[in-house]
Amino acid sequence: MRNVIWQVSGYVAVSLVTVAVMVAFRHDAAMVTSAVWVRGTIVAAASLLTLLFAVRAVRGDRKMLLRLRVVTAIMLVAIVVIASLPGAFPVWFRLEQALCGLFLLPVVVQINRRSVVRS
Repeated sequence: MRNVIWQVSGYVAVSLVTVAVMVAFRHDAAMVTSAVWVRGTIVAAASLLTLLFAVRAVRGDRKMLLRLRVVTAIMLVAIVVIASLPGAFPVWFRLEQALCGLFLLPVVVQINRRSVVRS
């Protein structure tokens, strides 16, 4: 389960870098749309909560493991939708979302394995 922390930490890092990019390019309306502001902010906040859930789940908190399962599954589905919607978000943001998905996919797979569910 320790690699879950690393994967979620990567997700947090990408999300926070995205917020920094949004701030840096805030005056470019084509690059940072209102939808990017909303989604980017939500993803960054959710990534920090996800890290909190992951740390506590690794320490054995079953409620946090359940929360981690729910949050990562929902975020992964949302990321797939965002990354696949043409024109709804700038290309750079859709690629960033795909990268977040690549960090979350192994987490979702690992924490939903039968051996984790039983422990």
